[in-house]
Amino acid sequence: MSLYPRLDDLLELRHQAHTLGVSSHHLVNSTFAGLYASVFRGAGVNFEEVREYREGDDIRYMDWKVTARINEPHLKVFREERERSVVLCVDRGPHMAFGTRGTFKGVQAARAAALIGWAASRLQDRVGGMAFGDPQQGLHHFRPARGRRALWQLLRTLTLPGSAESASIDCLAGALKRASRGLPTGSLIFVIADLNREARNLESVLGNLRQRSSVVLIPVDDPADQEIPAMGKVSFRGTDGRLIEIDTDDSQAQTAYREAWRQRRKTLSALANRLNIILMPIHTEQDIHASLISGLEQRARSRAI
Repeated sequence: MSLYPRLDDLLELRHQAHTLGVSSHHLVNSTFAGLYASVFRGAGVNFEEVREYREGDDIRYMDWKVTARINEPHLKVFREERERSVVLCVDRGPHMAFGTRGTFKGVQAARAAALIGWAASRLQDRVGGMAFGDPQQGLHHFRPARGRRALWQLLRTLTLPGSAESASIDCLAGALKRASRGLPTGSLIFVIADLNREARNLESVLGNLRQRSSVVLIPVDDPADQEIPAMGKVSFRGTDGRLIEIDTDDSQAQTAYREAWRQRRKTLSALANRLNIILMPIHTEQDIHASLISGLEQRARSRAI
């Protein structure tokens, strides 16, 4: 199990089709790209004009003010945006070098960014990104641009080895403020990170972000985040360098650990609901393609209700 993603693997995700049993010489398969488009592209419209109502037009777009003023039915016409800015904000902190099954969080986060980035690029969106959280390498920011240059730069950055034995720093709020600078209204921001944290301090920055952009939170979860395995007394070294010993067989400690995770996730879900933000977790032990497909399908169903 590699600690860091390989660039070749991230590039290969643009040909992801193995779950459909077809040759991998195609762009991101239609299942994923189609779901991505249906969930995230529908809101990308601009008002264009008001015209007379024609038989067969959707009455949901009726301009009732104009209709009442001139006593003839008129309709608002919207033009779909040909492109939008998509920003992939990816956590590279030392805490992402964690995984008990499947792969490490940092690898899964990079795979998610690659798959979403290729789908957005296929739809002619401007794709950019940000890699944050590494204490020594700092923040890498690639502004959304036409073509694939910014996406390639982001994916290459995500494959670089992280800072060894560095303490984690909580810089998510600062990274999101930086990511939003200069973005046009209607942009789409994906936050792919370890969100197993206190979420309340993110409410202000996420609220400001939602005023002009759509936001998708993608927590990267490992089974051990929710349930610590029973392994007896085990020594752990934190990213701050401290060594602690934990009795993982202690049933009370297991219950407290499980409940603490549930409470953090409940708080994050409530925050997302208040701000109308999409929450779409992925899991280290699952195939990234299947995990994202599942999240998109759930989102599509919820919109249809």
